[in-house]
Amino acid sequence: MTPPHTTGAGRRIGWLMTVTGIVGWLASLRLSIDDWHVLKDPTYQPSCNISPVVGCGSSMASWQGNLLGFPNMLLGLGAFAAVATLGVAVLAGARLHRLLWLALNAGALAGVGFAHWLIFQSLYEINRLCPYCAVIWVITIALFWYVTLHNLKHGVIPVPVRGRSALNLVLESQWMLLAAWYGVIIMLVLTRFWSYWSSLL
Repeated sequence: MTPPHTTGAGRRIGWLMTVTGIVGWLASLRLSIDDWHVLKDPTYQPSCNISPVVGCGSSMASWQGNLLGFPNMLLGLGAFAAVATLGVAVLAGARLHRLLWLALNAGALAGVGFAHWLIFQSLYEINRLCPYCAVIWVITIALFWYVTLHNLKHGVIPVPVRGRSALNLVLESQWMLLAAWYGVIIMLVLTRFWSYWSSLL
């Protein structure tokens, strides 16, 4: 019998963790490489500097990009590697300890909160849209959303009886809710830089 303190997971959440972990790690690595080149040569232009609005050079050089005293992408390298490793373990059939699922959920919550702070800073303070950062925002939101739903559905996070109907409603409309979440962010990006986007038409 399966110990009560362990929780199994379907291949879908395993694939989600693996893919988001790998994509997030690669985006963080690309940012780290560009940041290293900039440190060596301040005149270096990162490959993500596409236009006056789309670019990551100013984001990496800002204090927001080095919030803890070192580049944010170093956090991404470690965190996404851990997520990908856990995803591979789930795909291999491992049943993760409940505390590990809770730790993953807590990390994803911290990540999604940090991502939204960076979205605000990028749009209204730095005034640049970093493409690699945007990729990390997208996958961090998806990771948090689906890990949270998994933990609620499987009882890792206890749900009162009164909340079961609400949880079932969320589970039934999870795609639409996630799409709405992304839609709000897209609308903020479009409206913030509308003068630039309209000039491309």
